[in-house]
Amino acid sequence: MEQDYKPHEIETKWQKKWTESRIFQADPDKREKFFITIPYPYLNGNLHAGHTRTFTIGDVVARYKRMLGYNVLYPMGFHVTGTPIVGLAELIASRDPQTMDVYERLHGIPGDILPTLDTPEKIVDYFKREAESAMRMIGYSIDWRRKFTTTDPTYKKFIEWQYIRLGEKDLIVKGSHPVKWCPNDNNPVEDHDILHGEEATIVEYTLIKFRYKDLVLPCATLRPETTYGVTNLWVNPKVDYVKARVEKDGNEEFWVVSRDAFRKLTFTDRTVEYIEDMPAKSVIGIKLTNPVTGDEVLSLPASFVRAENGSGIVMSVPAHAPFDYLALRDLYDADLSEYGITEDLKNIKLISLIKVPEFGEFPAKEIVESMGITSQKDPKAEEATKIVYRREFHGGVLKELTGKYEGSPVSKIKDILTRDFISSNTGELFYELSEPVVCRCGTPCVVNMVKGQWFLNYSNPEWKAKVYRCLSQMRIIPEEYRVEFENKVDWLKDKACARRKGLGTRLPFDKEWLIESLGDSTIYMCYYIIARFIEKGDLALEQLTLSFFDYVLLGKGDVSAVSAETGIASELLEEIRRDFNYWYPVDLRSSGKDLVPNHLLFFLFHHVALFEEDKWPRALAVNGFVSLEGQKMSKSKGPILTLESAVSAYGADITRMYILSSAEQTQDADWQNTGIESARRQVDRFYSFAKDVIENGKRASLNAELNQIDRWMLSRMQNYIRGTNTALDSIQTREAIQNSFFLLLNDLRWYQRRGGENLLYYVLDNWVRLMAPFTPHLCEEIWESMGHEDSISFVQYPLYNEDLIDKGAELAEEAVKSTLNDIEEILRVTKMTPQKVYLYTSPAWKAAAIKCACELQLEAPLEVGTLIKTLMANPDLKRFGKEIPKFVQKIIPEFKSGSSERYETFAYLGLDEEALLKESASFLVKELGCPVEIYSADSPEYDPQKKSRFAEPFRPAIYIEAKTEESE
Repeated sequence: MEQDYKPHEIETKWQKKWTESRIFQADPDKREKFFITIPYPYLNGNLHAGHTRTFTIGDVVARYKRMLGYNVLYPMGFHVTGTPIVGLAELIASRDPQTMDVYERLHGIPGDILPTLDTPEKIVDYFKREAESAMRMIGYSIDWRRKFTTTDPTYKKFIEWQYIRLGEKDLIVKGSHPVKWCPNDNNPVEDHDILHGEEATIVEYTLIKFRYKDLVLPCATLRPETTYGVTNLWVNPKVDYVKARVEKDGNEEFWVVSRDAFRKLTFTDRTVEYIEDMPAKSVIGIKLTNPVTGDEVLSLPASFVRAENGSGIVMSVPAHAPFDYLALRDLYDADLSEYGITEDLKNIKLISLIKVPEFGEFPAKEIVESMGITSQKDPKAEEATKIVYRREFHGGVLKELTGKYEGSPVSKIKDILTRDFISSNTGELFYELSEPVVCRCGTPCVVNMVKGQWFLNYSNPEWKAKVYRCLSQMRIIPEEYRVEFENKVDWLKDKACARRKGLGTRLPFDKEWLIESLGDSTIYMCYYIIARFIEKGDLALEQLTLSFFDYVLLGKGDVSAVSAETGIASELLEEIRRDFNYWYPVDLRSSGKDLVPNHLLFFLFHHVALFEEDKWPRALAVNGFVSLEGQKMSKSKGPILTLESAVSAYGADITRMYILSSAEQTQDADWQNTGIESARRQVDRFYSFAKDVIENGKRASLNAELNQIDRWMLSRMQNYIRGTNTALDSIQTREAIQNSFFLLLNDLRWYQRRGGENLLYYVLDNWVRLMAPFTPHLCEEIWESMGHEDSISFVQYPLYNEDLIDKGAELAEEAVKSTLNDIEEILRVTKMTPQKVYLYTSPAWKAAAIKCACELQLEAPLEVGTLIKTLMANPDLKRFGKEIPKFVQKIIPEFKSGSSERYETFAYLGLDEEALLKESASFLVKELGCPVEIYSADSPEYDPQKKSRFAEPFRPAIYIEAKTEESE
């Protein structure tokens, strides 16, 4: 091995060897298979640290399973359909300053190349090469024979087949549905198309139609039941309102809404016509009719009403809404004569409509007063609102004034009331985005009620029932995400599956539409199996017929008939079908948590729709995001750390080590330069240790006579092997690296400090295999330097061997280490220089007390009184009666806090503390630089300060004689 660790030289060497030997090209054989996939990257930029984390987790699992003896397939493709790449090409073509700066400076595209990427095709070709190069650079064990892009003509054939079969099952429907919409692109947008507001959802409101003469003042609410408690409406004097003619289903009405709301109404399934401006003052101070109760309600001024929210007019329910109660109370003494309002607002009576166990008649009033909230601007008002709404939703029932709905739980009533209000023309549905959404083209998005749009019928209850069944049979990692997946299935509505603009596959039964980017990335994992045959040239485009896909993916049809139709030899068709049956289903789909509500759900829906149960996915794993020095990364705006730049700066293995150890699974990681520099130093230490051990050449057999420190090291190694395997089985990479590297390194340092050397080669042999999934290039280099000719990628991963666990050796070494730490702490605090150290091990009676406690706790929970009584009944221990109560009161809490295992090992193995400390005396002398005397507290030869009386199991008493000037 070279004197110094040179990551780039080592990594280039092994990547070349892997490519030449084709060791990661997986084909069916007699081994058990493991098929792992991660979402292919979207190619509107270079791969960044977020990709690095998700893809490296996938690679670690693939390498781990390979070393466990599985035949592992880890493939990769490239996602390019949709509008983002088209939008990027347009920005580059127009030389948009921000785009040119970000893509040259942060994505690292050379200034002479960037301007040439002015078409979607050029962008795809460029980033496809860059992405594959970056993934090879970091050492992913990918079978590159199976790569494709989602605009390949052969892939389009596959997507056409999928959508034809979904259409035949009535899972694709045409109709009017609310979608996120970009008015500029005139297209629905999905998460991949969004610049800001990726997590926004479409929220269904009920518009309640309050009436004044021939006008309707609609108010949007998420809680239609509260209409029974409305006392007034809120109108903002500073908002611009308009009168509009609104027609739906032949019903014509004249509505007053904010100008913002009018614009949103033009995207709904209503015919909307502007009539005239309506000054806010003209609709403040008027008396309207509550369409549900028939009550008269007054419109009042309120500056908190926002024009862009709902209709720009808000209904007020002060009995149950703290903000409404506070706003109404704030107007009690206000002069509202400019609005023609002369009524005493104190006469407005609160209307209670919900019975809640935790509250009385008027929950909003009660919580405002109990929390001491002074006004609408008090920050506590928001908290009060959440408390009231939460308690009403989970425990509230409707009161008598709601008529036939009396006794209905609040949590169950919304859909029922909305349906009834719509049928009586009391209300209508209205859709809003939960937060502002901006398309990648820069245009604010709206909710558009699209007519004649194609939708995947995800709301189909039978389809959902299949997905629930699939989830119930799957492993979800981490398990706590199972509820999240189930909730998302429950909430999922129909999704637009086609658009007019962008890259992609034409909808086979309506060629005017393109299948949208999430809709064509659901079952592509099975295309990886076919892609190998396409790459070899075995299949031509025209041969990829419906019957071809039906046969190789579903097993439908007669092979001879398919062969005759397609011109593909029967033997080849049967081989492809065998490959599919071997590799499918997907054993693990691992992804970032941002894909839980969309891609990962669609992945399940489409699999259960098209395949039999034995081909349904087996496991899903979710991981968190990555930020950069505390800032969220953005491909289009920055900041961004590309995979290529990280590997170029630090090396592949250091990058892998850091990104995997910086956070656990669903936690978000933060890439920091100080952290990666620390990882560099740790990997350097690993290299140096391996080099020293290999050059030393000393090897010891486990059959040779081993001393205590050797047995300790063997036992500790087994603990870390078990911990690493357990963590990797749960895809907890941080925990796995803690066990396989950091904790092991600490123990190795202690082993060498204690003079251990017999097992260094054994430790290295296990350590390099443990680390191989994480730092594969370095481990290949070390493995080769140890004299092995085979690749470490296929060597048996270390497995836990219980026979090598030695609890006695572990406990003994713990006693030595803690004793040394105690002595060093005394010296640090007293600042004395020791002339001699005396250690006094526990007296026999305390050891007997420990053993008695261990025996008693097997029968019942250990209690102070019981243990004291039992000990005092022993004639040999009774003479220590004054000391027993104090000792028992000290150890009982330790037993209850989890220390009983240590005590049990001490008691049942009969460890002789005096003997083990004497065996370690030479080590203690070397560490302390002075003589060390060891006595039992039962018969100390020298104890001038009676320190021996403090000795306990695991805690020898310590007496230090300091050097004086004379002794020096």
